[in-house]
Amino acid sequence: MDKRIYASYGQRPAELVKELLAEIDAAKDIPSGARIGLKPNLVVAKPAREGATTTPELVEGVIQYLQDHGHKNIAILEGSWVGASTQRAFRVCGYDDLARRYRVELVDLQKDSFHPRRVGDLEINVCSELDRVHYLINMPVLKGHCQTKITCALKNLKGCIPNQEKRRFHALGLHKPIAYLNKAIKTDLIVVDGLNGDLDFEEGGNPVQMDLILVGKDPVLIDSYVAQLMGYHPSEIGYLRLAAELGVGHLFDADTEVVVLRPAENTRRLSPSRAVERLARLVQEDQACSACFGSLIHALARLGEQGLLQRVPRPLVIGQGFRGKTGEGFGIGSCTRGFTSHVKGCPPSARDILEQLAGLK
Repeated sequence: MDKRIYASYGQRPAELVKELLAEIDAAKDIPSGARIGLKPNLVVAKPAREGATTTPELVEGVIQYLQDHGHKNIAILEGSWVGASTQRAFRVCGYDDLARRYRVELVDLQKDSFHPRRVGDLEINVCSELDRVHYLINMPVLKGHCQTKITCALKNLKGCIPNQEKRRFHALGLHKPIAYLNKAIKTDLIVVDGLNGDLDFEEGGNPVQMDLILVGKDPVLIDSYVAQLMGYHPSEIGYLRLAAELGVGHLFDADTEVVVLRPAENTRRLSPSRAVERLARLVQEDQACSACFGSLIHALARLGEQGLLQRVPRPLVIGQGFRGKTGEGFGIGSCTRGFTSHVKGCPPSARDILEQLAGLK
């Protein structure tokens, strides 16, 4: 399995994702006439700016790429969480309009039949529509989760099972069934929406702007990389280890290559949520790139969970405005290398920031 992850930063998702797909020549792996399933995260009926759902412009870019390469049999598949209406999510999140404009099918998996697939000692009911899909593109949101800490590619397949099975997954503790589900359903390509994911809850409300798109073929590799971006060690996410042991993919390690097509830039900042505003008060910021600032916010959130925010040094500086400057203080990112201490990287991961901040006395 390919141990490379491709990344781009910016605020033009359709353009950026088409560049990424062209870079890996994604079309060459798709059989002629294949039915292609696009699986976004539309867990609730909330627009993507709130940090819970996949940005429709990102899906639009994937559709454009596929259609430009002669692939017309495309379906958007989703089953929102229990108690929510997928049809409403399609409408509110902009997918009804997207489907009309590009003549792609919308499939509500909450209304689909299902059948069992067995993985080891666990039998999992999977929506029957998956049997009609020849090539599955998983399009999750990079965001937090109140029970599993993160949710990205592996957990996004939970939308491919019926509601009663979703309830059973929670009764089983989530981690084992999520790992086993990804053995039962093969993902061919992952396109991660890391533009504006929620800080710590899959329902949205505390979005953190990172302006990031990731593309890869290994869901375990992608998710373990995302864990570090959000300030966690992959060992803290139970289903990552289980999925790796099942042969679903490989954990992110020193041999993984992250290919950045378009580096982080100083893009327009979205209005932060209240949770982000509270954490941002600890920071002295001057022209910070969204990706770098987003990593810092994730790291501060992890420190808060550990009761260690009192360790945050002052001043804590970040941004291109500090490039070439020197002084006392703790800097985030390569632009602040002139300060007494700084975290390397452009941008650094939240995990790297967290480890250095947590180690301060």
